[in-house]
Amino acid sequence: MNRPKMESFHQFRLWVLAFCLIFQSGYGFYLPGSYPHKYAIGDDLSVKDSAENLGELLMGDRIENSPYKFKMYTNESEVFLCKVDKLSADQFKILKERIDEMYQVNLILDNLPAIRFTKKEEYFLRWTGYPVGIKIQDVYYLFNHLKFNVLVHKYEETNVARVMGTGDAAEMIPPVGKEGSDKPGYMVVGFEVIPCSIMHNADSVKSLKMYNKYPSPIKCDPSTVAMPVKEGQPIVFTYEVTFEESDIKWPSRWDAYLKMEGAKVHWFSILNSLMVITFLAGIVLVIFLRTVRRDLTRYEELDKEAQAQMNEELSGWKLVVGDVFRAPSNPALLCIMVGDGVQILGMAVVTILFAALGFMSPASRGTLISGMLFFYMILGVAAGYVAVRLWRTIGCGDQKGWVSVAWKAACFFPGIAFLILTTLNFLLWGSHSTGAIPISLFAILLLLWFCISVPLTLVGGYFGARAPHIEYPVRTNQIPREIPQQRYPSWLLVLGAGTLPFGTLFIELFFIMSSIWMGRVYYVFGFLFIVLILLVVVCAEVSLVLTYMHLCVEDWRWWWKSFFASGSVAIYIFLYSINYLVFDLKNLSGPVSATLYLGYSLFMVLAIMLATGTVGFLSSFWFVHYLFSSVKLD
Repeated sequence: MNRPKMESFHQFRLWVLAFCLIFQSGYGFYLPGSYPHKYAIGDDLSVKDSAENLGELLMGDRIENSPYKFKMYTNESEVFLCKVDKLSADQFKILKERIDEMYQVNLILDNLPAIRFTKKEEYFLRWTGYPVGIKIQDVYYLFNHLKFNVLVHKYEETNVARVMGTGDAAEMIPPVGKEGSDKPGYMVVGFEVIPCSIMHNADSVKSLKMYNKYPSPIKCDPSTVAMPVKEGQPIVFTYEVTFEESDIKWPSRWDAYLKMEGAKVHWFSILNSLMVITFLAGIVLVIFLRTVRRDLTRYEELDKEAQAQMNEELSGWKLVVGDVFRAPSNPALLCIMVGDGVQILGMAVVTILFAALGFMSPASRGTLISGMLFFYMILGVAAGYVAVRLWRTIGCGDQKGWVSVAWKAACFFPGIAFLILTTLNFLLWGSHSTGAIPISLFAILLLLWFCISVPLTLVGGYFGARAPHIEYPVRTNQIPREIPQQRYPSWLLVLGAGTLPFGTLFIELFFIMSSIWMGRVYYVFGFLFIVLILLVVVCAEVSLVLTYMHLCVEDWRWWWKSFFASGSVAIYIFLYSINYLVFDLKNLSGPVSATLYLGYSLFMVLAIMLATGTVGFLSSFWFVHYLFSSVKLD
């Protein structure tokens, strides 16, 4: 099972399993590995326990054994599972809360999540998992009977060989039975579930044991409900299993999950957003380049006397030539944030690229988070190099203090992340959640941080200290130039600049948030990669325009403003996260769950601010350097 609704769902899940007394090690719903598994008729499906990887543990996913038994191509009906004698007051309250909060139960068979189909206005909608129950006219009904439909495809050696890409692929498929491949074999290509609410006769199952046949026929009709939840009432759980041969090939078995509800709206919205943002970005870029070129041409065509007269009469970026490269306030912090931003941006680009190429399939749960951690640690070299080289550039080549800058770059963002993670984990421990990160995982994260990430960042800092610093094209005056009084606060314009980058990703952000918090499958990394590229371009252009506007009004303090001009998109993402919490996660239970959501959102927007701010700063630095080195100034 996966945890879709925060920590309290684990308590409910364990409560249901405790009722059934079914903590057995012989049956499970999870089979690791992404290669085809061949089963002979009558073989038990999924007979292995699973060990969560690092990514799953960090996401709070816990996969546990379930009581339902499946034998390949063996239909079973009216299977008695367990009985709850009487619902106590606390149990009755928990069930009502879970139904009100629309909790979903997620099951996995042969690495395929259970999928549920519903029909609405002649359209078929797909959902992963099934609800605990439903509320109709103030009466709570429980889904206590499950109808499973398992789609299977007949094993063919030639098909599997094509899947694996080699003629020897069949040897990787474990033999089944005593006669091995002589027996007909099948592969699981679909796992559907239909929940039903059935009023069982509790007295008729007193002498039944688990997996015995229920004494009377059961008709599963999902359009009707018959099992109301009442305090002190017994509950009987049953299920049935049917197998259906399908034309779906094993490589295509995830297609049904990737075509979730609103797929067409998703694609058309993304395409529309891409076209609009590309059009706007093109206009901004053309106007911007024409403006700068006109200023340069006018300035260089004048003789020295005319230039002096223009300097007296006109204001603009030409007048701040002696201050434009003056060191900003808190230069070490800026270098550290830019270095960490390069590391985060590089991690995002590489991870999304690998995911778009299919290396991080949703069938391999946790690989996306594990891959992000791996790439982040490796790119510590880039963080140290950029931070130290920028530090030396601001210091005009002085190497003093580069070790301190590299150390701080290695600890700044990971330290904040570790602080947020620890605080949230204390909340989970305090609420006795099974989704809390264990102490052993904290130890592993600390070892990865200080034994891999920190040394690589120091190595990058060493190369940054040896690399030549970037020389300024103009000299800096000893006395800073007075900045004219502005008509409006410059920071107001900087904070408002984040609206354009936000427009490039807010549609994609909805689907990402739904994937994280609603348990939906997200696998359009190709479009996400395109959106990321557009985001980088728009962040660069917005920062360039804002920097040029500040220089034109003789405001030479562009360093931090260029960083936050594009980094301010994080503010709007955080506001969007609050809006998503209020309107889309309104059934989120309790202050602990809301605090967890806001904590993880804060962690996410901090990473986005560093990445987008770095793009804006580096593009502005290149622009200012190019602008003042392209014009002849005395």
